[in-house]
Amino acid sequence: MEAQANSLCYKRKLIFRIYYKVMFLSDKDIIQYINKGKIKISPAPDLETQLGSCSIDFRLSNTFRVFEHSKYPYIDLRAEIDIDDLMRRVDVPDGDAFTMQPGEFVLAATQETLELADDVLARLEGRSSLGRLGIIVHSTAGLFDPGWIGIPTLELGNLGRMPVKLYPGMRICAFTFAQLSSSAHVPYQLKPDNKYAGQNGPEMSRFAKDIEFS
Repeated sequence: MEAQANSLCYKRKLIFRIYYKVMFLSDKDIIQYINKGKIKISPAPDLETQLGSCSIDFRLSNTFRVFEHSKYPYIDLRAEIDIDDLMRRVDVPDGDAFTMQPGEFVLAATQETLELADDVLARLEGRSSLGRLGIIVHSTAGLFDPGWIGIPTLELGNLGRMPVKLYPGMRICAFTFAQLSSSAHVPYQLKPDNKYAGQNGPEMSRFAKDIEFS
């Protein structure tokens, strides 16, 4: 009984240590990490308008990907599908808007490129002001692994009942950052099976390249 209690106590202490080794960055920390090159954002953000207390806002780009529903009766996850066939590219000029219809799902991207050090992870977060209108910026892919580099893809959805106009250049999402307990043994961009490192726009799913389908 005593051995079990000691074992449980040890496990609790271990969980406590692991949990607190992952440290989310404050606004001061984010600035320091940018200055050290551990977080690289290009073009450089306007800290006056984009930096929050523990996050930094990214802006919406001009490019969107919209599903061509009439061309395919379904999506086969094992099949290599031509992205230009399945998803039509839409480029919205500065000053114009992209209208998100209720229930619509599209891919978009940020204007900024993000690069992370091997011991820093990032999380993509929505903005409260947009969420209250029904606009979400990701369905599941909110985690950016240490060593990630590229232009983040947004999984935009309109959960509301009214169309919403989105304008290129507007602040569309926020990123938070965390310091890992140590550097990743294999950072994302060095993984042989990574699919999205270096992406330069809204990238469609590359599910067919998953190891279980190869």
